[in-house]
Amino acid sequence: METGSFVTAADRLNVTQSTVSARIRSLEDQLGMQLFDRDRAGARATPAGLRFQRHALGLIRMWEQAQLEVGLADHYQGSLVVGAQVSLWEGFLLDWLAAMSRQSNPVAVRAQFGFSSVLMQRLTEGVMDLGVMYTPEMRPGIKVEKLFEDEIVLVSSEADGKGDLGRNYVYVDWGPEFQRDHSLNFPETVRPGIHMELGTLGLGYFLENEATGYFPKRIVAPLVADGRLSIKLGAPVFTYPAYGVYSEDADPEIMGPAVVLLKRLARRL
Repeated sequence: METGSFVTAADRLNVTQSTVSARIRSLEDQLGMQLFDRDRAGARATPAGLRFQRHALGLIRMWEQAQLEVGLADHYQGSLVVGAQVSLWEGFLLDWLAAMSRQSNPVAVRAQFGFSSVLMQRLTEGVMDLGVMYTPEMRPGIKVEKLFEDEIVLVSSEADGKGDLGRNYVYVDWGPEFQRDHSLNFPETVRPGIHMELGTLGLGYFLENEATGYFPKRIVAPLVADGRLSIKLGAPVFTYPAYGVYSEDADPEIMGPAVVLLKRLARRL
């Protein structure tokens, strides 16, 4: 489905096209449904194929998680698959990750990122253990705990201190919640010349060039304190509560200390 072609898929997998075709036919026989329409232009997913894709991705993630757990070294107490929105890793979850590794009974952690909807889906499928996000969904068997209020503020590295949404404005995409609020507050803003989906990696650009854009306050605070960036007073501030989300059936000996540590770091913020 990613390649749109059995030939390209075979090249990617380093097998023959006939092998790919045979595997797809076997899968279709087991499901009793045709997954692809084939023609000279390539292969297109049928409606059944599109429906199966979501389950296939879940099966892949579950297999990867099983490999992680089975292959753990003996000194690990267990494992956790942890996902969060990209803005919540820097300045929060990376600190949590370091603290987890220093525990006397260490837990192996697989770190992922995604928007709230994707993270909730992974939690529901059982292929992720703990999520940190802005807009969780209330679902049976899933526990949601508020951690802290995250503020995304407008900062600038422009020498004249103007820092408006003009020529040097860089749109840093912090997810659907930010996209919505940004559009509501700046409905007439011309599409900026630079659009970043790099999260905090984009800070390097701001420090090397004159630019203005939105970043989480907890991340830019040290740069504001030493004068490398300035917060633009009077500009809209976007505030989002961050939540820890996990299954009520999670192993308390592993999830309990992990959540306690999350809350401890959140209080420091």
